[in-house]
Amino acid sequence: MTAPARNPLEVTAPLVSGEGKIAGNQRARLAVVYIRQSSNQQVLEHQESTRRQYDLAQHAQHLGWAADRVLVIDDDLGKSGASTAGRTGFQRLVSEVSLGHVGLILGIEMSRLARSCADWYQLLDLCALFGTLIGDADGIYDPAQFSDRLLLGLQGTMSEAELHIMKQRLRQGLLHKARRGDLTFTVPMGYVRQASGEVIFDPDEQVQQVVRRIFRKFEELGSVNAVLHYLVEHQVQVGIRLHSGPTKGTLEWRRPRRCLLQFMLRHPIYAGAYAYGRHRSDPRRKHPNQPYSGCVPAPASEW
Repeated sequence: MTAPARNPLEVTAPLVSGEGKIAGNQRARLAVVYIRQSSNQQVLEHQESTRRQYDLAQHAQHLGWAADRVLVIDDDLGKSGASTAGRTGFQRLVSEVSLGHVGLILGIEMSRLARSCADWYQLLDLCALFGTLIGDADGIYDPAQFSDRLLLGLQGTMSEAELHIMKQRLRQGLLHKARRGDLTFTVPMGYVRQASGEVIFDPDEQVQQVVRRIFRKFEELGSVNAVLHYLVEHQVQVGIRLHSGPTKGTLEWRRPRRCLLQFMLRHPIYAGAYAYGRHRSDPRRKHPNQPYSGCVPAPASEW
């Protein structure tokens, strides 16, 4: 028995792994395309990755969703997937799933959704409970099925481990560079860094004189409050070099503040010492949308 003749003009869509798991009631709900890049630099430099993620909206239509039933969530462009803090897009996705509005979640890879197992398994539990499928470039998975959940769980674990490995590599690279004294950082008031990387005194002699005056008065008066009171009483301003923006390097004269004096009097560079690691991160003190929050002083033995 011969196979029926095929119409040469007929175009068939490529078969997607796991496409048979999609039911009619899932197509009646939303197909959510979740888009995320870890940093603003990646958004600017890796535009092809962003473009591929947006193309998933067409992929959802190929799977049977109407164009008006495809929701693109791109609120988390430029945000890390290490946690849900500050990721309004992911929180919106979880809310939509919890309300039973989502039939399919599409992402170019699972690490785009979450790099934390705690956040990942929470999403898997919700998807299994409300009958939501998850799809990536390799296929479509049903978190309610044991084999698919096992595979998704493994992918989540690998995403979290990948993030840990990347952080460790970056950390070791910084430490190795700091041990050679080649790791550069912003220098405090009274110093400037040349294009060659060399640190020299600020070329403005008045800036140098103010710095020396602050240290002499601290040695004489013995407290930060007394030094601050003296500077304010004698209308002494401090010269600050701007470290960023279009006016970077410009000298500005400002009213002295207690925090600036404390920073100066504790900074080892004024004693001629190069130090790295004077602060460490305390996760209990971190705040959402503030990546540099939670810093606490580290013991000098750890510098």
